[in-house]
Amino acid sequence: MIEPSIALYGEAFNRVSTLLDDLLQKAHVRYAMLVDRKGFVLAHRESLWAVKPPALDSIATLIAGNAAATSALAKLLGERRFNELVHQGERIGLYVEEVASEALLVVIFDDTAPIGRVKLYAKKSIEEIETLLESLGPLEMPDLNLGADFASSAGALLDDLFKVSR
Repeated sequence: MIEPSIALYGEAFNRVSTLLDDLLQKAHVRYAMLVDRKGFVLAHRESLWAVKPPALDSIATLIAGNAAATSALAKLLGERRFNELVHQGERIGLYVEEVASEALLVVIFDDTAPIGRVKLYAKKSIEEIETLLESLGPLEMPDLNLGADFASSAGALLDDLFKVSR
């Protein structure tokens, strides 16, 4: 099973959510998401005035694929990487920038948010998110503190479920 390459939970998730909220407020954008390179949504926030939210999982998957294709294109052209992607339509724009090597910041904005403002505040958010991700270290799951009785209780439950006698 494919799983996210970054685990955001507890205080780290709350901190990223706060940073995304700040980005929404300062840049006046509709949505901000942190996605990993596999296409998993790690955190997302939407502004209060945003219209019905798009299918964020689909957007994250397509963004990850687009980033991979853009990375391959950069290498073909002799660049190590392209740092950012910008797509602008008549009313909606999309800004994507790399966060460390394992994630992407995705910002969806409308024609009332100037791209310069979006880039400025996105870059500031990225610096803070990168610092946070560096502090997390390798992927670790939280200690569940299940206790010594859990293993024997779970074993007995499974034995009963599968009609195993001891």
